[in-house]
Amino acid sequence: MGAALARAAQWTAAGSGPGTLEITPLNESLLNQIIKFAEGFSTRHPQEAAFVFREPLEWKTQLNCSVFGEGYDLNGATVQSEAKGKDGQPLLLLTASTLRVRSFDQLCCLLQIAMEKKLKEAQACLEANRDPIVKILGPEYGTVEGEDMSMLHLLDKVKKDDDPETEVKMKIFLLLRQLDLQLLNSSLKHISQDVRLNPAAIDNEVNLLKNFSGKGEDTVLESLEYTSDYMFSNGCRAPPWRQVHGEICYLVIKPHDTDPLYITCSTAGVFLNGGQLKGKDDIDYERKSDVYKDIVTFLRERSPRFLENMAKQEYRFFKEPTHENNYQRMEIVESKVSGQSQDLYNITEKNVCEKMKSSAARRSMDKKKLEMSMKWRSMGLAASHRPKYFSDKATKKDIEEEGRSSTVSLKTKKKASGISSGSVKIQPASRCKTSGRFEDISESSSEPEEDEEQPVRHQERSTDLPSEYWGIQKLAKYLKGGNPTATVIALCLMRDFNLAQETCQLAIKDLGCLEVLINLLDTEEIKCQIGSLKILKEISQNILIRHAIADLGGLQIMVKILDSPDKDLKCLAAETIANVARFKLARRTVRQHGGIKRLVGLLEGISVGSTSPTLYQANDTEIARCGALALWSCSKSTKNKEAIRKAGGIPLLARWLKCSHANILTPVVGTLQECASEPSYRLAIRTEGMIENLVKNLSSEHEELQMHCASAIFKCAEDKETRDLVRQHGGLQPLSVLLGNSENKQLLAAVTGAIWKCAISGENVSKFREYKTVEALVGLLTDQPEEVLVNIVGALGECCQEPINRSIIRKCGGIPPLVKYLTGTDQALLVNVTKAVGACATEPENMMIIDRLDGVRLLWSLLKNPNPDVQASAAWAICPCIENAKDAGEMVRSFVGGLELIVNLLKSKNKEVLASVCAAITNIAKDEENLAVITDHGVVPLLSKLANTNNDKLRRHLAEAISHCCKWGSNRVTFGETKAVAPLVRYLKSNDPSVHRATAQALYELSEDPNNCITMHENGVVKLLLAMVGSTDETLQEAAAGCIANIRRLALATEKAKYG
Repeated sequence: MGAALARAAQWTAAGSGPGTLEITPLNESLLNQIIKFAEGFSTRHPQEAAFVFREPLEWKTQLNCSVFGEGYDLNGATVQSEAKGKDGQPLLLLTASTLRVRSFDQLCCLLQIAMEKKLKEAQACLEANRDPIVKILGPEYGTVEGEDMSMLHLLDKVKKDDDPETEVKMKIFLLLRQLDLQLLNSSLKHISQDVRLNPAAIDNEVNLLKNFSGKGEDTVLESLEYTSDYMFSNGCRAPPWRQVHGEICYLVIKPHDTDPLYITCSTAGVFLNGGQLKGKDDIDYERKSDVYKDIVTFLRERSPRFLENMAKQEYRFFKEPTHENNYQRMEIVESKVSGQSQDLYNITEKNVCEKMKSSAARRSMDKKKLEMSMKWRSMGLAASHRPKYFSDKATKKDIEEEGRSSTVSLKTKKKASGISSGSVKIQPASRCKTSGRFEDISESSSEPEEDEEQPVRHQERSTDLPSEYWGIQKLAKYLKGGNPTATVIALCLMRDFNLAQETCQLAIKDLGCLEVLINLLDTEEIKCQIGSLKILKEISQNILIRHAIADLGGLQIMVKILDSPDKDLKCLAAETIANVARFKLARRTVRQHGGIKRLVGLLEGISVGSTSPTLYQANDTEIARCGALALWSCSKSTKNKEAIRKAGGIPLLARWLKCSHANILTPVVGTLQECASEPSYRLAIRTEGMIENLVKNLSSEHEELQMHCASAIFKCAEDKETRDLVRQHGGLQPLSVLLGNSENKQLLAAVTGAIWKCAISGENVSKFREYKTVEALVGLLTDQPEEVLVNIVGALGECCQEPINRSIIRKCGGIPPLVKYLTGTDQALLVNVTKAVGACATEPENMMIIDRLDGVRLLWSLLKNPNPDVQASAAWAICPCIENAKDAGEMVRSFVGGLELIVNLLKSKNKEVLASVCAAITNIAKDEENLAVITDHGVVPLLSKLANTNNDKLRRHLAEAISHCCKWGSNRVTFGETKAVAPLVRYLKSNDPSVHRATAQALYELSEDPNNCITMHENGVVKLLLAMVGSTDETLQEAAAGCIANIRRLALATEKAKYG
């Protein structure tokens, strides 16, 4: 199923969230086939149906507990199957709204139970498990691009292993593979007929229909209106939460012969929705009809009168009124809106062509005139008479018009001998639109995308053009019409200009030389190609020219040049690709045309480690350097990172990392640190032995290389094994030394980031203390950019694991600046600074300073921050503040509304926030007056609501909070009434000893109430506590024994009352 879901299903995503399946006929067809397969699996393959999945399929269900009947155990909001795996775990488990299924048998039963909701359940399951084969059989069977070796590995395993489970796995894998092929074949039929709509096409159709609508008898409709007049920047009128499902707008259509029709226009087509909701200013978005390719087709099916009247006006209906409209219809409008599905506004060439066909004859004369004027423009005559610089917008429009309407088709591929006597004829580069422009953009980057940059707009000047402009204009005619020798001379003369100067760069673009330079790449004249690339390499530093090169199809030609046997040509092409591929579209173009594999191939050199390289080896190194530069630019895309890995780039990068030349090390390490954001690369960097070389290059003389090495360590040190390797290879000392270079802020950000992540390991903190790293970090706490501060404060928070470091921070004056940063707005900085202040507060002397600086009040105010990470971090920091404050109870009461605020946070959906707030309540409840106040604010029922949780961290702190809250009034009785006791008993089955201790203490306090004792006994608490009475943990021993004693006393009292 993985391949079909990845390639055939139509996904969309809201912002950076997880993808959802669009509501399209194709997806419905795929889901129905998958449901049919799953429903019949138990009958057709009983042995395989009993197989227990490697991991459960988990998703949020819409089913209620009440729908489960025979074969399932119901316990409140929890449902579990009677059927269990070898590990004793149920094969189906429903807790709250989360459903976990571990076999095909249970999947089959679930679909039968779901009945009319089975489609929604299947959709939710597949959205939550994008590659279900991995969950069912394990990661080694996951869907991969390119050559899939999983079948061969499985066959080898079957030969070597007699385990019957392996044979069952193979059968399941084959059945799922067969389903995959069936789904892919089925989707091909749908895709071949699929016409995706867009806002512009719908708007045109609506306006056309409005022209023929009204009250008259011969009109096709009475009226046609949008439900909303507001239009988003991408042309859609649907609200954003519906745009993620591909919906564009909603219409109310009043035909002459039927009731008003409420329709939805989406990228998949047009369909009837549920209409206006009664009493609400909203509509029922549910689809109530088939999907039609456009509004006219929909109305033909729904209204006979529409069909009849349309036939009368067929000529007028399709007539296009003006030439200006005709020209507008030829244009493809590209719209962009950040964080929304590209599918909402993709304009298909098919749609444009269909609208042009009916009036092609009427426009033929106008088209000829247009082509003639464009030919003159392409020869550069129009540009030569420009009195001054045009604005960039006008220039870009000229290039677009030239690309769309140019019809010159002269050959450029000629043998050297064939063009020596004649002139070199240049084919103007068409504004090529690859299929990549119409696909969903789902690439992410560890760096901000250059797509978001706003190109500088140059205002028109009234002064004369500079001399360079006229000089380049003279060379332009030799480039366009000269023989090979004249062309090479013109290229050489053009290189004599200062191409780094923006005036020269824009002159080349304005005068049409850019198209000529790109076309020269497609000749077989090596000298022309080299000259052209040398110029393109220089001018592609300009953002406008980078975009123009990509739009004119230059990248595709450069990618082909990478296969050239000429080494200089390959180097220049790779360097130019490195400059151009700094924005998303260019990076995608390189990947789609096989550029990544070719660039990785450039790294296959032989001169690694040579101390005195020969000329051949030096060329080899230069080629690898240029290839690494291009890969560095391309690696800012997630898909390109994966493509580099699949092309075998990791071992080659590891080889070049051992090189001693800084000029190649910089792009190699740059590529690695970009890719280190992916877990697969971090694993490879560790296992391929690259950490040692990264550490070694921290001592390099080149600051840029040091920065990239530190940045790579920063990203890789998320893993404990990597942190240990950095210490073992002596990397902690050079990192500490580099803190002295505080002028280079980029280097400082990378170094402090690496120190922060390395300090997560206690052994590294001890080493940092030896190198006086904490003192250096405290010294850097002022006058730094936020990205540096986030890392410095994060590092100090980790270093506070050791008590001595907490004292060092105080003695070095680090606490006041830390408290000051609690008033900041940067979310990442707030998370780190609250953690650091909380760690410092564990020392009473530090706590006095924090209290004097009003730090606790600032921490409490951060509980109002909308970011759950900040809320959780602030709540954790408050705990040691309360523990170590002199008069903690009075301090907490002094915060107006503070106790109500922290109690209300128990309504949060974030588990970390809940755990931290429970820990804070545990400390607050130690003061009797404060406990009385939070009881009045309803803390008991809110804590009780959280009792049904499987999160051990939350269980522990919740149990502690309940234990302390029982000590006021009738709270323990209220806990029993709000059904908190039975779930607590289940906590004793956890594997975490700290959960056992906290739970036993809570149960001991609750057992003071007779009704709670009865509930505990009914839920089997005695047997669980008896095992814990023999624990080595004295607190757990006492609490368990005390609880059992209370239950026993109640039993004796009951017997005495009953029998006298």
